[in-house]
Amino acid sequence: MYKLEKMKPGIYLMPKEGGMKVPGLIIASEALLQEMELEQPLEQVRNVAHLQGIVGHSIAMPDIHWGYGFPIGGVAATDAETGVISPGGVGYDINCGVRLAIVPLIFRELSDASKTELVKSVFKTVPSGVGQEHKGTGLTDADYRKIVATGAQWSVEHGFGFQKDLEHIESHGCIQGGDLDFVSNQAKERGRRQLGSIGSGNHFVEIGEITQIYRRDVAEAWGIVKGQTYVLIHSGSRGFGHQICQDTLNAFMKGGYAEGLPDRQLVAAPISSSAGKGYFKAMAAAANFAFNNRQQILHWVRLAFQKTCKIKPEDVVLVYDVCHNIAKFEEYEVDGVLKRLCVHRKGATRAFGPHNPELAPLFQKTGQPVLVPGDMGRASHVMVGLGNQLTWSSACHGAGRARSRTQSLKSWQGRNPITHMLKEGVQVMATSIKTVAEEMPDAYKDVDMVVEAVQEAGLANMVAKLGPHLVIKG
Repeated sequence: MYKLEKMKPGIYLMPKEGGMKVPGLIIASEALLQEMELEQPLEQVRNVAHLQGIVGHSIAMPDIHWGYGFPIGGVAATDAETGVISPGGVGYDINCGVRLAIVPLIFRELSDASKTELVKSVFKTVPSGVGQEHKGTGLTDADYRKIVATGAQWSVEHGFGFQKDLEHIESHGCIQGGDLDFVSNQAKERGRRQLGSIGSGNHFVEIGEITQIYRRDVAEAWGIVKGQTYVLIHSGSRGFGHQICQDTLNAFMKGGYAEGLPDRQLVAAPISSSAGKGYFKAMAAAANFAFNNRQQILHWVRLAFQKTCKIKPEDVVLVYDVCHNIAKFEEYEVDGVLKRLCVHRKGATRAFGPHNPELAPLFQKTGQPVLVPGDMGRASHVMVGLGNQLTWSSACHGAGRARSRTQSLKSWQGRNPITHMLKEGVQVMATSIKTVAEEMPDAYKDVDMVVEAVQEAGLANMVAKLGPHLVIKG
C-alpha cells in the first residue's frame, strides 16, 4: 500500500503526500516488515502526519499495531506554541508503563515449593482483573490532590517503598502540572480503591531470571547479574486514567476539534487553548496516579518475597520505571533552533542517552534504562537509551501484538492455556482463563526481532534478556 524508502539499516521513510505535513518514519528490520500486517497501522502513521504543528516525522516503532487514532508504537512531536495535543496519541491507559526490580537470589536455587508459595502470595495480595480493587474506603479527595502534586512521593511517604526508589523512576515519579480540578468525579470514583492493582489485558506481574547479559558494563552499573531473580510489573492508571481519556475525547469531539482530520479518533486541541491545557492537567494527574499504582504493586511484591524467601523489602531493588503512554514537554533542536515540543509516545518508551540532565546521576553516566516486555512464554529485554533525536529519544515498548485478542481466544478454544504454559516451564495464575488465552505467546511478535531492529536503527542498545517463570495476570 505504501512505498517505503530505506534510509539506513532499520529505518524506512514514508514519503510525504496529500495533506501530510511531515513524512512518516518506520523503525523495522526487513524481516519484520515481511511479517507485519502493515496496512492499517501505516494508514494511521499517515493520518498522524496531518496533525497541526507536527514536526520531524510521524514515527512508528517495530512493535507497531493498530490503535485508537494513533497506532500503538507511535511517536509524534508537536510544537508547544503552534501544535496540538491529542488524547489518542497517549491512549486510554494514561502512563501505562513498566518497572523492573532485581532480587538478591539466584532464581534456580529457589525450590519449586518456594516458587509456588511466592506466586500465590503475590496473586493473593495484588488485585488483578477487570474492575478489581482493594477493599476499604480508598482515596479521599485530599489524597488525590497530594498524589497529583507529588506523584510517587505520596506512596513513599505512606510507607509504600523507599525514598531512593524515586531516582529510579522516569521524571522521578511525578509529571508536573497535574490538577484535580480538571478530573471528573466519575474518574475519581473509578480509581478510588485501585492503587496497587494490575487490571486486565496485557498487564501483569512477572518473576523470572536474568538469562543473558549483552552489555556487561551497563548491567554491572545497574546491579544486573546473570542468573539473578527479577520482577517485572506492567500496569497503568486503571479506571482513573481511562475515564479521564474518555471524558476528554467526549469534550474535544463536542468542541469540534476533530474537524478537518482524516480520522475523528485523532481529535486534538491546540496546546495553547484552554481545552488543550485542561487535558494536559488531567493527563498529568492520571500519570501520577499510575506512578503510585506501580509503586504500591512493588511494595506488595516486596512483602511477598519477605514472607516466602526472607528477603528484606529494601533488598528488592528498583532498577527503573518507564512510561509508555504519555505526552511530555521536552526540548529538541529543530532546523537549528531549540524548540519546546510536546512528544506523544503511545506504546513507545523514552530512551534518553547519557548526560541528559533530567536523568539521575547513575543514568546520566549510562543512558536511561528502556524496558521491553515480550510475552509470558519467551522473553523480555532491558535496553539502554542512546538519545537518538530522529525519534525524539524514543524506542519500542514491547513485542507488539501479532494477532487480535479475538483471534487468539479463538485459536485456544478447547485447550487449557494455563496447563500449556506450565508444560513450558511458566506457572501462571490469573483471575480469568480468557485473559490468559488472549495473551498467549503466539499472540505476539518475537521480541528478540523487535529489540534487534531498535538496536540496528541506533535508538537503544541491548543490555540483558529476561526469562519468565512465574506470572500473575488479570
